[in-house]
Amino acid sequence: MVEKRLTAVIQREDQMYVALCPEVDVASQGNTIEAARENLIEALELFFEAADPEEITRRLREEPFITTVMVAVG
Repeated sequence: MVEKRLTAVIQREDQMYVALCPEVDVASQGNTIEAARENLIEALELFFEAADPEEITRRLREEPFITTVMVAVG
């Protein structure tokens, strides 16, 4: 089994936390940050188990570049 380091972006949405892996566009959610993270890991493992190699190649992107920007608001 090969392990791959992927990105998890976790944001609060109302009463839940949503976790997104931008490299393969897979998301999950949970009541806490840790639950959202664990659920995302499970969703990613299921994706890699079930998807055919062509779909994995098509969806798997390079490491995302994550940064912040300043914008005028209001």
